[in-house]
Amino acid sequence: MAVLHPNIWHGHGPGQIRVWLDRARRGGLALVDPLEGWRQALIAADVVIGDAGSVSYYAAALGTPVLMGAASADGLDARSPVAAFVREAPRLSPYAPLRSQLDALLDGTGRRQPGTLPGPAELVSSVPGEAATLLRRHFYGLIGIPEPDEPALLDPLPLPPYERVTRTAPMRVVTRLLGTGEIEVSRYADPRSEPAGDGDAHTAVHEDTLDPDRRALADVIFRYGTADDPRYGTPEEWTAEVLARHPYCALAALVTDAGGCTVRTRTGTLLRLSGAPTAADPAAYVSALYAWLAAGKAWEELAAGGMTVRTGSGGPHQVSVTAVTPAHPGGPGGPNSPVTPPS
Repeated sequence: MAVLHPNIWHGHGPGQIRVWLDRARRGGLALVDPLEGWRQALIAADVVIGDAGSVSYYAAALGTPVLMGAASADGLDARSPVAAFVREAPRLSPYAPLRSQLDALLDGTGRRQPGTLPGPAELVSSVPGEAATLLRRHFYGLIGIPEPDEPALLDPLPLPPYERVTRTAPMRVVTRLLGTGEIEVSRYADPRSEPAGDGDAHTAVHEDTLDPDRRALADVIFRYGTADDPRYGTPEEWTAEVLARHPYCALAALVTDAGGCTVRTRTGTLLRLSGAPTAADPAAYVSALYAWLAAGKAWEELAAGGMTVRTGSGGPHQVSVTAVTPAHPGGPGGPNSPVTPPS
């Protein structure tokens, strides 16, 4: 999520902001309302990459790790708490892999030792949780009338509007086989260079990507939908059509619910991958299956023992692999299915 200062929105206009951030938004970035949604985003954040503004300081006051992406002290009083925070906060290196920096920040190894000044939480409020009571007491004192008897309460922050983020940027996926049925998956949305790290890499592309050349050469093509969406047909029909249209694609997958998807292999085998609804993106399971098959292993091994997918610091995610019998053996996926690559 990105929280931009209201002056940025008003100075350049929403259209220009969205144009500038289009590539990042296709990679999964969500733009937060500058007036109504930033507090909720800050509460939910695991890490904040920020500048010398108040949002970064409030994040530190909440105890959230902060990485300074821009740390200019221009306009800050060198004696102020914010200036001291900016001097002490760890810096983001634009030339180093982002993931390793975030991992170091989360495990504490990337944080600087605190100085002698009081921390942001102490300086933001000396009476946390008592603002409503103290402010109401002060205001009624100014008015000169008694306070109400009932306690002073604040309205809870509302959930911000839900805006579905569809990641259509091509992904470079690095995988490693860790053990029997266990695969590590790291996905990078449209990286400028080849991701660092050990493992084998492949390209996974959403069918609606803006780059048709990347889709034509993708190892995995996927999309999100529902099993009864008439625009795609059945998952069996859609996956067969995709493999017929893209002869260099090895796997086609339709993600039909939060925990699973239907996958077709180049040989016409139809599989169902199912995990916990609150676990990883099922498209990551498809990349794990691709890595397994590309290593010369059989999907039957995963069907018998299950598949374990590790995604960054998340997981492990347990995924079941089951064969799907096509509704019409002579139709998509059957003997006459046009999913074999041209000779």
